[in-house]
Amino acid sequence: MATQVTATAPANARRSASFLRIAIALQTLTIFLQAVSAGLLLTSSYGETLHSVGARVMYGASMLYLLAAVLAWKPGGGSLRPVWHATGFLVLASVQVVLGIAHVPSVHLPLGVLMFGLSVLALARPAAGRG
Repeated sequence: MATQVTATAPANARRSASFLRIAIALQTLTIFLQAVSAGLLLTSSYGETLHSVGARVMYGASMLYLLAAVLAWKPGGGSLRPVWHATGFLVLASVQVVLGIAHVPSVHLPLGVLMFGLSVLALARPAAGRG
């Protein structure tokens, strides 16, 4: 029985790492789409609705990133570092939502750019370097 557990551990770790990369990619995409919808917010009547819906999707993607990081860490036996990174993103996403609702574009826009840059960096980090 021990050999079966040992044999499936690397497969579980690979699956967890893949799920983590997919979650980061989804988060990066949703943050980018928020920038696109922000442009539409300035130029079209449906931009506000699209940006509002996009904010909810982006927040959900940040929660998915945290879940994927926890799954890669605990059952997958990976590093705790991605959990801290994902937690930081969720905090930034929370601040971003509050700033958007409060209509504080002087902080909301630069924070969105920062979040996109950090998400791209997280996505570009090699899987082996996550530990």
